[in-house]
Amino acid sequence: MTTTDEWKFQTNDGLNLFARSWTPERQPKAAVCLVHGHGEHIGRYAHVAAALNEAGYALLGFDLRGHGQSDGTRGHTPSYDALLDDITTFLAQAEERYPGLPRFLYGHSMGGNLVLNYALRRKTDLKGVIATGPWLRLAFEPPAIQVFLGKTMNKIFPGFVQTSGLETAALSRDPAVISAYENDPLVHDKISARLFVSMYESGLWALEHAAEFPLPLLLMHGSADRLTSAEASRQFAETAGENVTLRIWDGWYHEIHNEPEKAQVFESIIRWLDEQS
Repeated sequence: MTTTDEWKFQTNDGLNLFARSWTPERQPKAAVCLVHGHGEHIGRYAHVAAALNEAGYALLGFDLRGHGQSDGTRGHTPSYDALLDDITTFLAQAEERYPGLPRFLYGHSMGGNLVLNYALRRKTDLKGVIATGPWLRLAFEPPAIQVFLGKTMNKIFPGFVQTSGLETAALSRDPAVISAYENDPLVHDKISARLFVSMYESGLWALEHAAEFPLPLLLMHGSADRLTSAEASRQFAETAGENVTLRIWDGWYHEIHNEPEKAQVFESIIRWLDEQS
């Protein structure tokens, strides 16, 4: 029997962020701390939590600032560091709720960008990192004018918000997942100049610094991802070396945890978690 808890915690700059945890009946082996992707929210990961709970792991996550049920302008952050600071605050929440348990950081898409950069830039006692479909580079090169405009607006009006233009059909090969996403009132398609430029530049920075990655890493990507670059994940893994377990899922789309064969992804995650203990 899984226990689900919901609460709010405060950021350094006074926002209230919504958090949720799923805890197995028996004492968990570890706490897996999830950072979701752009435009979505932690509630979309209940099925991931169920698979991890069954294997004896707790899963907890929070709605990023400007997302889901958390405070903040939709799709905006004052700085990239503010997002990393929010993860630090959340990891402290995990320690408080699961004292003494090993902690893993798990990020998808934009969350993948954040967890890779977090491990590279912040001192941490994490046991390891999982990144799926990380936004290191986009699967397409955004038009030069869009990048120029983003960088210009980032300097003069960082809160300038546009629609992300996300191709929802590229999320999953399961039509039910697309329909649920498009009808989810907590999902949005807003992205500010500051958030876009922060993600774009930090993805490239992570690729440049991959050789310094300090922790065990499970890095997974769908080969047919039209949103974020599977080739960039391959490049990161090659540079980072023996710390990394790379898995490219042939023909799969962006949200590998929402593909029809998602049970295979959960098996891979659980096997890797078990190997780290």
